Amino acid sequence: MNGLTPVSEAALAPVRQALRASAESQVAEFRNGALQEVSAILASAQAEAAQIVTNAAAAGAASARTEAALRSSRVRREAHELVLARQSSVIEELRHQLAGTASKLQSDPRYPELLARLRENCQDLLGPEVSVSSSSDGGIIAVAGSRRLDLSLPVLAEMTLDSLPEARELWNR
Repeated sequence: MNGLTPVSEAALAPVRQALRASAESQVAEFRNGALQEVSAILASAQAEAAQIVTNAAAAGAASARTEAALRSSRVRREAHELVLARQSSVIEELRHQLAGTASKLQSDPRYPELLARLRENCQDLLGPEVSVSSSSDGGIIAVAGSRRLDLSLPVLAEMTLDSLPEARELWNR
């Protein structure tokens, strides 16, 4: 989070650590599941592509080459679409679970201290005339003129997830 003072950065460190630990654990679980699903989908797609090639070869050399290329392309595209759909589903579920985990921070005894630090950050960033209100999801939302700063717990959790290299690495395989 660029733009925060060193004091604010230090004050948010426990929240970040808790969110990061939760996110890392969930990312690892989802990563393992997603990798297994991706491997199964790819193996199935490769088996289907091999069967297509075998059948096409029996129909004739020229016709087989053309048909196999078309089918193989379609199978690869379909497999890729399945992988992308599953990845999207996994990341959405992870975001949902992280938002739920973040909202549980409201029952943490350190939550009032967190709110105070978030308010302080808003004043540092938006000025002393900032209007700060509690978010229904936990955390706060600050407004100063046309500027708005959303430091609600789900937004902070999502920012933490987006900053994790492990989450980006999952989709680069």
